[in-house]
Amino acid sequence: MSRNLPDEQRIVITGIGLTAPNGDTLAEYRQALLDGKSGVVKFETRYMGELLAGVCNYDELKYQKKKELRRGTRAGSIGIYCSQEAVADSGLDWAAVEKARVGVYIGVTEHGNVETENEVYNISKYGYDTKFWSHHHNPRTVANNPAGEVTLNMGITGPHYTIGAACAAGNMGVIQGVQMLRLGEVDLALAGGVSESIHTFGIFASFNSEGALARHADPAKASRPFDRNRNGIVCSEGGCVYVLERLPDALKRGAKIVAEIAGYAINSDAYDYILPEPVRQAEAMRLALQRAGMEPQDVDLLSSHATATQLGDIQEVKAIREVFAGHDKLKINNTKSYIGHTMGAAGVLELTGNLPSLEDGLIHPTINLDDPDPECELPGLVANRPEQVERVDVIMNNSFGMLGINSVLVVKRFEK
Repeated sequence: MSRNLPDEQRIVITGIGLTAPNGDTLAEYRQALLDGKSGVVKFETRYMGELLAGVCNYDELKYQKKKELRRGTRAGSIGIYCSQEAVADSGLDWAAVEKARVGVYIGVTEHGNVETENEVYNISKYGYDTKFWSHHHNPRTVANNPAGEVTLNMGITGPHYTIGAACAAGNMGVIQGVQMLRLGEVDLALAGGVSESIHTFGIFASFNSEGALARHADPAKASRPFDRNRNGIVCSEGGCVYVLERLPDALKRGAKIVAEIAGYAINSDAYDYILPEPVRQAEAMRLALQRAGMEPQDVDLLSSHATATQLGDIQEVKAIREVFAGHDKLKINNTKSYIGHTMGAAGVLELTGNLPSLEDGLIHPTINLDDPDPECELPGLVANRPEQVERVDVIMNNSFGMLGINSVLVVKRFEK
């Protein structure tokens, strides 16, 4: 059973804004996941030619002018789009919201590489004369940029910062929002994660040097978590932001409540720069359940992190088996098989694709699982076609990153 918190400590999701490689609204994104529609396409990259990536197609000018887009960053633009969409979805009277009591917490895997690479490339055309270096470079590359751009666009005067947590950052943005609401530092949080990673050739080059960059003749089949023929990561851009509120505030204004944050955990492997450590991953899952007042058998759906690297997938499977041994009703899926790895946005985007399951009991599958790897065998892994279950009350979302940062979120169906 979940623990009983005072109502003012209960944090709920009341709005969702997103852009993913296969959808720019929750309805569109969710339908793509049920239909097996990939968002991975061929993508031209500086110095490396044509590769594969998850590319977003949101309306950049819906909330910004062309001049603002030129001055800002792709990550900031994605953050603005998602935040504005989340507020619109929440039904808030934004004009009446006290902006000093709004916090913006955006997770990122990396930031500034795109802008720095572009500037170096630009001055290379002029004999590397730095007088051609853009005066916009500093505000574009400071670590708080994506969250800061959101505050500038939306007139928010409360606290803002980005959370650098590698590929665990999407979950971490949400966790930070929950913590700040519980502390009373803010009354409303815009929390989530963004990624502009495909616009830097360096991330592709680095994964390629590691032998961890996915390739396939068919872009839609390139991202293959748990499959014997998986051959690496598909780099993707994207973003997702939630409106988070304390339960009494949400109820007072008659908000639509999507889900309640039940528990979370963050820990570190202290093991390796890249290779995950399953013992620590398992500890993070158990801690998140403990904080939610739950047991493993309370979880109905597990959204896996698996990135389609050979060793990474196996390590996470070991952790899942350890925590959920004997839980024969657990369903497991993976969203990267559709959209690739959206880096700083991955955790929150992957959780969001599963939130409708709390209402309809329909589990989207892991696609491209044509030849399952025996070392990645997981009872309950939903493969290639959706599964209907009687009820989904609790979802666990795994999101792990380089340098051994692990984050786990547990959300549940809202009940008064």
